[in-house]
Amino acid sequence: MTRPPPSDPPGARLATRLAFLVAGFVMACWAPMVPFAKARAGIDDATLGLLLLNLGIGSVVAMPVTGALAARRGSRPMILGGGTLLALLLPALAVADGVATLAVALFGFGAALGTIDVAMNVHAVEVERRAARPLMSGFHALFSIGGFAGAGGMTALLAAGLSPFAGTMVATGVALTALAVAAPRLLAARGDPTPLAWPHGVVLLLALLAATTFLVEGAILDWGALLVTGMGLVGLAQGGLGYMIFAIAMTVGRLAGDRAVRRLGAARILFGGGILTASGFVLLLAGPSTIAMAGFAAIGLGASNIVPVLFSAAGRQRTMPPPIAIAAVTTLGYAGILAGPAGIGLVAQRIGLPGAFWILAGLMILVALAARRVARV
Repeated sequence: MTRPPPSDPPGARLATRLAFLVAGFVMACWAPMVPFAKARAGIDDATLGLLLLNLGIGSVVAMPVTGALAARRGSRPMILGGGTLLALLLPALAVADGVATLAVALFGFGAALGTIDVAMNVHAVEVERRAARPLMSGFHALFSIGGFAGAGGMTALLAAGLSPFAGTMVATGVALTALAVAAPRLLAARGDPTPLAWPHGVVLLLALLAATTFLVEGAILDWGALLVTGMGLVGLAQGGLGYMIFAIAMTVGRLAGDRAVRRLGAARILFGGGILTASGFVLLLAGPSTIAMAGFAAIGLGASNIVPVLFSAAGRQRTMPPPIAIAAVTTLGYAGILAGPAGIGLVAQRIGLPGAFWILAGLMILVALAARRVARV
């Protein structure tokens, strides 16, 4: 006889949503501060790219450790510990004025982000299981909402004349308050660690497509403000507007994503999403200045449902056991969003930042061309 799942405790969904919200919020608060950090440290694009690699390394190092600890001790302490450290390190990014101090701060920030990211997903799986109905898309939509709130709020504070440090102190207070509300409602969820394996066959294709799409998101986060300020589209204090527009569009796309996939099918979502994202880059880089910022909306809307479709395909394929396939796709995907922007800095040093973004447009066309193969999984 099959045992029924444990009850769905009141407040557990709220706590999960707050965890996703905090992670997206604090991460996005970094986006408007990138130009300030670059100017304060007096570095070029290539050096900034190498520094951003520390954020990715910190996350990649923390993720497997967090998975093991969450399996033994539960996700609750990892969510609270990672979220608190993430919030406290944000002001450090606002005052770091040398290459070494910025590198250390970014490594710690990345490790904290990787910790809360893994732990909140372990928690979300348990909450979804207890509720016995799909909830994951909604949780991830809260991450996007947090991204909008973080980029928009920080941009507004900077535009109002607050210093980067003062702005981050406000953001830290907001994040810690949300974590305090979530803390008593979090479950002691324990994960089931799945051994990682190098993807092969169609799983490798899914992983590369996920990494490409995550790379776009990482590029908008870490380089979007520098791109639009360098092109003269907005002033320095308004540099975070691009990511804010991107986050709004991605949130709208994710909230409507499940219904869109049911009506249009995976192949059309992938193809249309890839083409729309590439078109957004064209609009941003070559469109009239009056509407170039709308390119961020097209990029966010186009990319919003590509990764969920890829994860669904990883769960259906039979080349590898689905849990191992999903773990492999996740690993390479995060490599794209966390480590990829460092490569953009190196490319930008040679061909300019707009040239690096043109390459992203081409990669998204390749995602569109792979749609039919993915849909056959």
